[in-house]
Amino acid sequence: MLMPKKVKHRKWHKGRARNIRHATDKVTLAFGSFGLKATSPAWVSARQIEACRRVLTRYMRRGGKVWIRIFPDKPITKKGSEVPMGSGKGAVEHYVAPVKPGTIMFEIDGIPPDQAREALRISSYKLPCQTVIVTK
Repeated sequence: MLMPKKVKHRKWHKGRARNIRHATDKVTLAFGSFGLKATSPAWVSARQIEACRRVLTRYMRRGGKVWIRIFPDKPITKKGSEVPMGSGKGAVEHYVAPVKPGTIMFEIDGIPPDQAREALRISSYKLPCQTVIVTK
């Protein structure tokens, strides 16, 4: 699964979900002809990204190319079950990619349009946010 090789800070603050603004980065198709764009905010885990990648590559059957535009670099910590309050922050459990509305998460190219739409539609079920398929 995806995770950073090296991090400056091992544990991060959670952050506050203020009024979620739209993305200003990764908002247009840069590599492929078809893309999967988020329409709601979410934390997409490394496992979910890997599940989407598997669906896309399996559906395309060696034809075409997939670009993953998001990377999970935010560490999420969790304390063990039945651990008393206090004694610091828990250990890093997994990594997520914070996604804002408007971010293009996946791009594909090299396959027919109807096949590309179907592959992206199936992969969108693996994600925790609402998505829309965009074309060039």
